[in-house]
This record gives sequence, structure tokens and C-alpha cells, in this order.
Amino acid sequence: MSAAVELLGLAPVVREPPVRIAAGRRAIWVLAAVLVLAALLLPISTTMRITDIAGGPAIPLALAAVAFLAVAALGRLDLMKLAAVIVLIVAACIIALRLVHRSDVAATASYGFTALVVGLWLAAWMAVDAMAAWKPRSSGVKRLFAILVPALFGAFLFFLWEVSVVGAGIPLVLMPSLSAIAAAFMKSTGTLWADFVQTFVRSVIPGWLMGCGAGFVVAIIADRVPFLRRGLIPLGNLVSALPIIGIAPILVMWFGFDWHSKAAVVVVMTFFPMLVNTIAGLGAANALERDLMRSYGASYIQTLTHLRLPAAMPFVFNALKINSTLALIGAIVAEFFGTPIVGMGFRISTEVGRVAFDMVWASIAVAAVAGSTSYGLLALLERAVTFWHPSYRAR
Repeated sequence: MSAAVELLGLAPVVREPPVRIAAGRRAIWVLAAVLVLAALLLPISTTMRITDIAGGPAIPLALAAVAFLAVAALGRLDLMKLAAVIVLIVAACIIALRLVHRSDVAATASYGFTALVVGLWLAAWMAVDAMAAWKPRSSGVKRLFAILVPALFGAFLFFLWEVSVVGAGIPLVLMPSLSAIAAAFMKSTGTLWADFVQTFVRSVIPGWLMGCGAGFVVAIIADRVPFLRRGLIPLGNLVSALPIIGIAPILVMWFGFDWHSKAAVVVVMTFFPMLVNTIAGLGAANALERDLMRSYGASYIQTLTHLRLPAAMPFVFNALKINSTLALIGAIVAEFFGTPIVGMGFRISTEVGRVAFDMVWASIAVAAVAGSTSYGLLALLERAVTFWHPSYRAR
């Protein structure tokens, strides 16, 4: 049994030492408990209190407040207690979401509901802070915390967005709620998918590949031809300073209104970052390493492939990651200046004119997910290729 537990990586969780809570943070836990308890007594809208609602939502909220007070009194958290507190915070957040969507609370949230949200915010802040400050001995727990900390932080930001917008009754044109954005997304999945294919698959990916590939090849040539390097780097700095809003309409007129002009914009935006980073990376190998290759009688090609290109990989991946976001921005902006009746940029500009801001935010969400996913995949590939780099060996 113990061997199976060790194999599953559960035994190190039990042996993790507790984290101590400083006096200032203990005071914040107490304040969070007081605010949650105050929410049970104060009105959450102009017509009701939490204790007036059938179904007992006051009971789990009171349990959460007691747990917060217990954390402050103990002054330490082990993994089991931290997990229990997080579960209570999540349950309390779900209750708050259900409350704010009631017809007698939405747009009329009062002091009690504000106290509840602020108390949960303080408790979530302290819980995430405890996880971030933890120094686990187990690599499994360390990896779990590396995922949970940003995930919980982002989830609670979304929670604050939803309860603030719905509870305060903020108009759709100013800030739609996450639920409204999700409803627009589910209602228009076909349209958003077509926009994604037009912008990301047909414009961003080809333009990114061509721009990065051309920049990499030209950097290799420029490294071999010194006068070309001295001429291209100032030109690259000049082109990088050009506003995309000025280049895009020109390229749309040159290459037409379909995806070709958007890919051309992406090529212009990604070529020079790759060029400059690759040239800098090719010079990263130090003189001692180059002298060693010369002592082995290595040719230029052998030195390039066995020493200088591997040393340049961190710079190359830096350019690839930067270009993955620049490419998406460039393609979306270019679609503002002419495109078929499909595409993320077209959808954003059209729906703004129709005051359908939930659809605008749904398109923004698709673009954000696409850009974040491409960046994350490149980061994983970078880690696999540059595993030898000191920044990874130290982790």
C-alpha cells in the first residue's frame, strides 16, 4: 500500500511541513471572517437578507467565516487545512454567484453583498498567497501549486468581474458580464469558428511561418556577410517603429481584401524581430567556445550547427514567442481596413457598430485563447529544445 502511495506521489503531500502565517496576514483572515459574518446580518439588496432565503445558504457562509477565524487563531496551514479552506472559499463564491443572479439582487446589490464579496476576496488572496509562499519538498506538489496558483487567481478575477457587473447593474455597452459573454459565445460558435479559421489559420499561421522563417534565413546570411548585418539592423529598427495602422491599409490595397494582405502584414511585423534576435543569438557563443571549435578544425558550417545555432536557440524562441502575439494583433488590425465578411477584426468592428458588445468580448476571448495557447505551446517546445539552459537547470 505504501509503495502504491509513493508511486502515485501522495506520500510527499502528507510529509509537507505547514506554512506559518505572519501576524499581518492573520489580521486579514480575521477581517475576511468579520466581513462574511456581517454579510449574514446586513441586507444584500434593497429587499432581502441572506437569512431570508430558503435553502440554507447562510450555513456554508458561516462555516467559511469560522474556518477563516480558525486559520487566524492557529497561525499555520498544512496542506489538508489549506485544501479545506480553498474548498470553502470556492463554495462561498458559488453561493455569491447564485445570489447575484437572483432577480431581487441583480442590479440592486447592497452593503451586505459588498461585504461578502470583499471578505471572499481577502480570503482568496490569503489562500493564494499561502500557496505561492509554500516551498514544497515534493516535485508533484510543486507542479500542482504551479498550476493552481495562477488558475485560482484568474478564476477569482473572473468571479469579481461577474458579481461586480451583475450586482451593480453595469450597462452592457460599458462592460458585459461573463455570463452574457458566455451566452453570446455559445449562441455564435459557428460564426466565431469561421472567424478563427479566417484570421488565425489562414492569415496568422502562414504569415508567422513566412516572416519568422525569412527572418531566420536572412539572419544566417547576414551573419556571414558583415556589411549586410550592419545595413539590416538599422533598417529593422526603422520598420519596427512603423505604426501597424499605417502599414495595414497599404498592404490591403497591394494584396487585396482576402487573407493574403493580412498574412503580408504579419510577415512585416514578424520578420525583423526574428532577424534581430537571431543575429544577437548567433553572437552569444563566447570566444573560448569558438577557439575550442577552431582547435578541433571545425568549419564555419560545423561551428554554426554545433555551437552557434544551439547557443542562439533562447534568442530564437524569444522571437518566436513575441511574434506569436504580434502576428495575431497585426492580422486583427489589418482586418479593420478591408476583409471578406468574416474574421475576428471584421467581427469586432461590425459588432461595435451594432452595439453588440457581448459578441465583441466573445471575439476578444477567442483571440486571447488562441494567442495564449500558441505562446504556451512555443514555451513548452522551448523548454524541450533548450533544456540545457541554466534557467531551466536551476528549477
